[in-house]
Order: sequence, then C-alpha cells, then structure tokens
Amino acid sequence: MDDPKQTLIFTYGTLKRGFQNHTLMHDLISHNDAVFLGTHLTLQSYPLVCGPHGIPYLINLPGPGHRIRGELYSVTGRCLARLDDLEGIAIGHYERLPIRVVRERDGAVSEDDQDGVVSDAEAYFAHRSFGEALWERNRREGLSEYSETEGRRYVKRQDRPHQGRGILEDVWLFVASSPLDVTEVCERTG
Repeated sequence: MDDPKQTLIFTYGTLKRGFQNHTLMHDLISHNDAVFLGTHLTLQSYPLVCGPHGIPYLINLPGPGHRIRGELYSVTGRCLARLDDLEGIAIGHYERLPIRVVRERDGAVSEDDQDGVVSDAEAYFAHRSFGEALWERNRREGLSEYSETEGRRYVKRQDRPHQGRGILEDVWLFVASSPLDVTEVCERTG
C-alpha cells in the first residue's frame, strides 16, 4: 500500500467477504488500498441489529449485546474516503468510531493475537441520533454476527422502494413502527 497513513477498519456487515458490498473492498484490495487482516471479535459486547432494508447496525452501547464477529482491514486514506461515502458519514447515517478487537483463529479467540496485542481499530456505528432507538426497537435483542441469513434480507440501494425518502427517513420510520422480534424485523424489511 502506497499511502503511509493506515487505519484499521473492523467490518461486521455487508462489507465482509461473501456479502453484498464486499465488491467495494475487493476493488480497494486490488488497487492496493486495503489489506485483509483476518477474522476478529470485538473485545467488548455491543448490540448488533438489523434495520430497514436488512441493513446491519452496530450500536455504540458497550456492554449489552454480544461480542461481534467481523473482519479487520488495514486501509489507506483513499479507501477510508470511499468507505465513509458508502456508509453515509456526511449525512449522519453511520459514524466511524474507535473499537478494540482481537483476532479469531479456528473459531476461537486467540489469547495472544500474534503479539499479545489487542488491535485498536475503527468501525461504522449507527449514528448516535438513532442508534439507541434502533436497539430499543429491536427489544434489546441483537445478533452476534451478521450472517448469510441476515445477508439474504439485505436490499441493495438501487432496489429499495424510495418513494421520495432517504435512508434516514427510512430509519426513523422503522424505529417508529411496532416492535417485532429480530427475525421478523429482518424478514419484514428485507
């Protein structure tokens, strides 16, 4: 990677390998703007829920929820700008915040994470303006991993019924609708 400024990004949803938005990561890897560093788990538990259109949201409430399984990437500034754009940082859809993760090997957390170090990274969290409301809307029940099951319910941006609304309006409509269990929420919105 040519850019000397590197950031570690923890992905937990559609940017992971095998999911809908991984084509962006693949493109960034092929242009030497990202390097896959392996499967990791969050050091702390966090809520992870599905929102409108089957979109995954990590909620910045350390403690409740689960330790979240995802992937860690080292990325350049160019990559970060493209990821920020995808995640809607400028419009307040997600916000990129610090997170601590540890490497997973053979389905278990490594005690030494290669050098005995927990990685300080960043992740895209649901924006603080609605994150906690999403957690409440999902009855404080979350996922430990955004899996193939949830991934099948994801609706790509170009396939969403817009009806003149933006994603933030969809989020607030989702939050205001009646609560269902997590499975029903993902099925209903996907």
